[in-house]
Amino acid sequence: MNLPASSRYVIIGAGIHGLSTAWHLAKELRARGRGSGGDILIVDKRGIGSGASGIACGVIRNDYFQPAMRELMAHSVAVWESDPGAFAYHPVGYMQIAPQAMHENVAKIYAEQQAIGYPSALIEGENDCRAYMLDMFSDWQAPGIAAILHEQKGGYANNIRSLRGLAAKAGAEGVRIDAGVRVTGFRTGGGAVTAVQTDQGEVRCDQVILAVGPWIRDLWAMLGLPAEIPVAGPDGSRTQPMWTYWALQEGTLAVDPKEFTDNRGGFPPVLHVDSSAPLHDDADGSLITDQMWGIYYKPDFYVGGVQGGTSPYVIHKPAAEVAVDPYGPESPEYTVRDDFIRMWTSALAHCHKRFEGKRAAYRREPTGGIGAFTPDSFPVFDVFQQNAYVIADSNHGYKMIGVGALVAKELLGEQQGLLAPFRFDRYRIGEMHPKSNSPFPWS
Repeated sequence: MNLPASSRYVIIGAGIHGLSTAWHLAKELRARGRGSGGDILIVDKRGIGSGASGIACGVIRNDYFQPAMRELMAHSVAVWESDPGAFAYHPVGYMQIAPQAMHENVAKIYAEQQAIGYPSALIEGENDCRAYMLDMFSDWQAPGIAAILHEQKGGYANNIRSLRGLAAKAGAEGVRIDAGVRVTGFRTGGGAVTAVQTDQGEVRCDQVILAVGPWIRDLWAMLGLPAEIPVAGPDGSRTQPMWTYWALQEGTLAVDPKEFTDNRGGFPPVLHVDSSAPLHDDADGSLITDQMWGIYYKPDFYVGGVQGGTSPYVIHKPAAEVAVDPYGPESPEYTVRDDFIRMWTSALAHCHKRFEGKRAAYRREPTGGIGAFTPDSFPVFDVFQQNAYVIADSNHGYKMIGVGALVAKELLGEQQGLLAPFRFDRYRIGEMHPKSNSPFPWS
């Protein structure tokens, strides 16, 4: 492979953020008469979708307790809607189904969605929630549901097809994508990055964009940035790791996806159920947990079945000791295990009678991966070393297809208000995003 000796823009990572940034930047350059896609090079050590974007469940939602995340997601949903065919996007909607303990949070999200014009419905009270779910699914049986947020927008997309669609759009603008290129370091001069060093040679650049998902730890270190940072809080600052790894828990029940339809024969929204009811094993009745738990699920015709997952778990190792490679299903250490299968299939049966006794249909193939989370579990979008733009999504990534459009404008000198709440400086000054009482770290 012969890499170019130089490129105005070098994007590292061919996942959702790298591809979206390249496509939108190429369009911006052309529209402004300031260049073209030929000024942009994407490098990836393996290829398109070989990281977190390629194993994503594909859920697209706006359901966030944090106002800044909600506004950013509304922008991204609009990008998904701009070309559903190319992005393999299914706009079926999304439902947050929650217990009384989360009622206040869900109502707040609904009110703020209305304030930004994002269409959704709120159902409150156990009787009304049960009636709403039974009108949709005659076999609904989960007890203790006290609040439902039904988003009319959102849904899900096929991860690999959407990435190929983005790559095709970037390629049509003249963007070059080189796979099999491993970044080994950066050359700096005058406090800025002057070249990206790779195992295929060096590429001089004016700007470098890091969009590498769980590998951000390594490139962060290559930029000379700290592994631990001070994080301000009500009681003063304390030092925390910049990156913490979590193992992702997702899988597929290999039933005919046409079995998972609503009472009218249509395909349902993506369902996210949080519950405070005890969860018992669907096979033997033993208690799995009496703590708050949550799952999400949807039909998937690409994989073949009902696909979804549950809350990830923290990998209790220093970030430097976590092996990111081999990644995803290739990692025997971080693929899902029997405890996930037991919990997720039992939770499906807890919600729907049709899923009772279906554990044997679970598709026993390697699934799962790991994500690099920031100190507050929310993204960092910022510039370091003068010209190194870091897109660190804290595992919110795949649904955030619109971040690339905003980053493209920032690369051309236009600061974007939607990205402002995600600057690195928030840790120093203590402007963290509010936390919900969801069992998920990203809600």
